[in-house]
Amino acid sequence: MAKTVLIIEDEVILAENISAYLQRSQWETHIAHSAEEGLSRIETLQPDIVLTDYMMAGKTGLQVIKSALAIDPQLKIVMFTGEGSTQLAVEAMKAGACDYVSKPVALAELKLVLEKAVGQAQVEKTLSVFQRRESRGSLEAIIGQSPAMLATKTKLRQVLAAERCMSDDDLPAVLITGETGTGKELLARSLHFEGVRHNGPFIEINCASLPPNLLESELFGYERGAFTDAKERRVGLAEAAEGGTLFLDEIGEVEFAIQAKLLKLLEEKTVRRIGSVRDRKVNIRIVSATNRDLEKMVDEGRFRRDLYYRLRVISLSMPPLRGLPDDILSIAKFYLQKHAKRYGKTGLYFTAAAEAAMQRYNWPGNVRELRNMLEQTVLLAQGDAIAVDQLTFSANWNQDTSAHEPADDLDACAAGEYAGKKSGDPDQDMVALTLEKTDWNISKSAKLLGISRDMLRYRIEKFRFTRPE
Repeated sequence: MAKTVLIIEDEVILAENISAYLQRSQWETHIAHSAEEGLSRIETLQPDIVLTDYMMAGKTGLQVIKSALAIDPQLKIVMFTGEGSTQLAVEAMKAGACDYVSKPVALAELKLVLEKAVGQAQVEKTLSVFQRRESRGSLEAIIGQSPAMLATKTKLRQVLAAERCMSDDDLPAVLITGETGTGKELLARSLHFEGVRHNGPFIEINCASLPPNLLESELFGYERGAFTDAKERRVGLAEAAEGGTLFLDEIGEVEFAIQAKLLKLLEEKTVRRIGSVRDRKVNIRIVSATNRDLEKMVDEGRFRRDLYYRLRVISLSMPPLRGLPDDILSIAKFYLQKHAKRYGKTGLYFTAAAEAAMQRYNWPGNVRELRNMLEQTVLLAQGDAIAVDQLTFSANWNQDTSAHEPADDLDACAAGEYAGKKSGDPDQDMVALTLEKTDWNISKSAKLLGISRDMLRYRIEKFRFTRPE
């Protein structure tokens, strides 16, 4: 991504020499020959860094630093001057400068100082926008030897091998499909941390967890004053993912207006912050995931066809847990030991009846349901043996049957078998049934669905539901 520097220097020849030198190193340079001109250009130009002289007609460099930071508190500023005193350097740092260079300016040294400042700014942007999770991802973390899981891992290895022969800035978009709770995020993390961009940031956002206006500002950022609460400039997740991967989970929940912006991001690799008139180039790789049938949504006019084809240049799928009968026990034992270590309860094991029950169960919530169930089981365990009555399966599951038979409309919908009021959209059906079962109790419905009340209200409005009299 081209770096932008604003040079505030009233010595015309010196400013032009610095500009020409930096341009040869792929910097985008702009010159202002007075402090007032430079300050007026900061908000519209949005430079990555400002290089300002100390002694100028009008304002001094220290005054420029304070005024520039009032415009953009995250701006990086380097000051240079012929008066190379230690006291002045201390004052510049106190005013908010990130570094200080003495005249006569050594251009090679100046370039190193600027690159260091920009690198520091990128790190700060990433940390301020998104706290990277401690857990990494790898192929070894994907447990399972069933044919369906082996097919997924084989395809992932083929993709990784092909990408090692490609240019780092030309990696194709990947779409990961699968039911809720199957581990699509784990597949995305493996794609990043096993791939050529493993040293870059892995930044994720759940598109279903935010209303459209907040999702847009989180993705693309905004300028100060873009809206009422925009007190200062904020970098979006797309910019913070520079050099790495942007993971868009639940991409099927994105509204049409934002889909258009995502298409531009994919095609042009540019972002425009809300309230800005300037596009910024970004070098990111986009991976997305969904539990929705995007092809059906495209046919129904609820998802852009052009965006769909750009997202699924490469497609991967995570099979449901019920489709991995040979892996259920190995995954269960993995989480049993993991939770046992966390709660200090070593030596836990499943009884034969418990193992048989887990293999019979249909797992509508997939691996996520299994993991969460076993955490509660371990927490409450009194002895080493985990019996079948300690496993908290669905309340409507009959342990005497050979398969999971949902007896409740809501459970049937979760298992994909509901047919009474089917709209063709599993998410819409689930919300409708949950509201019906709770007599439109928003708090209880949101808890059952695992979402916030605000998000439930947003979906009620989105699906145009009205409470029956």
